[in-house]
Amino acid sequence: MTGSGPDVDVLAGYTIGITAARRSEEFGAALERRGAKIVYAPAIRIVPLADDSQLSEATERCLRAPLDFVVATTGIGFRGWMDAADTWGLADRLTETLSASTILARGPKARGAVRACGLRESWAPESESSSEVLAYLTTNHDLEGRRIAVQLHGEPLPDLVQTLRLAGADVIEVPVYRWIPPDDTNPLLRLVETVVSGGLDAVAFTSAPAAVSFLRTVEAAGHRDGVRAAFAGRVLAACVGPVTAGPLVREGIGVIQPDRARLGALVREIVAQVPSRCGRSFPVAGHLLNVRGSAVVVDEDFVALTGVSMILLRALTEVPGRVVPRSELLRLLPGAGDDEHAIEVAIGRLRSALGDSRIVQTVVKRGYRLAFEPERAVELEDEWRY
Repeated sequence: MTGSGPDVDVLAGYTIGITAARRSEEFGAALERRGAKIVYAPAIRIVPLADDSQLSEATERCLRAPLDFVVATTGIGFRGWMDAADTWGLADRLTETLSASTILARGPKARGAVRACGLRESWAPESESSSEVLAYLTTNHDLEGRRIAVQLHGEPLPDLVQTLRLAGADVIEVPVYRWIPPDDTNPLLRLVETVVSGGLDAVAFTSAPAAVSFLRTVEAAGHRDGVRAAFAGRVLAACVGPVTAGPLVREGIGVIQPDRARLGALVREIVAQVPSRCGRSFPVAGHLLNVRGSAVVVDEDFVALTGVSMILLRALTEVPGRVVPRSELLRLLPGAGDDEHAIEVAIGRLRSALGDSRIVQTVVKRGYRLAFEPERAVELEDEWRY
């Protein structure tokens, strides 16, 4: 069950990590407007296009002889290629070469960029999929000896490129923008450690290279098992689309993603999924308790909790109504040792924060339990279902 008061922001009390290098502030602001706390940790850095020798070399190769096909995969990448060519004094020659070729645009943004440059695409797939572009080329054309320029979108496209080459094509990979590790890797390392410790509710990925960089950092820091356990538990991996999700899925990490690979759609997916997947609601002592990542909503009141109070509340709600022994709760308190007075003080502070001491019941000589009302839980589920 999930729920909250009507005046409480849908993501209030949830913390989301953002690994994006590009449009991260715009992305974060959209989530903050819905109440989320954002942790920024860029996983990659973009090499400026005009300074990229690999792009320059690929462009020169494209100009040495006529191209038969050009595959434009992203709008920003295609525009960046043309802008970089302009800084090198090659824009006119590149435009002439591309206009004499058959241009395939992977999606509407790539198509728009092609047209904005005064060119025209010959075909674009309905699915916005590189796989459909590949199927179109291999099914409808004899590719033996054909020269094909493939504009990459931040990472190699090995399946597409290899298949075209096996079909006999001369493929020129155009690395329009290149990702490298960030100058400062400490924020990303701290993000990984926070995932392991359970301090995040979701981590958002907007590019496959960022996902790869995140996983490499996880591996280098020795946190592979901890991160996999976190994502298998209450931390969500949110990806903008299937290409971005690929590196995580190959590691066995489950992801959420929107139907359309757009930043706005990813924001909406996070808004829809995080409260239902990361939050839990319980009827207790005449109240509705909505437990979130770092806070709780009691009926319609938002209550931010300290780290210790949140730890205790999570223990009490893991199996609502179960008596949690004092010894078990003591082990959760950092530095408490065997001091039972410490657990009494901590429970007192939790009760005070929740606003009604009846929510957490004392079971003499045993421990504490949440004053869970299973009958009301069934009634509420029936109301929400219908």
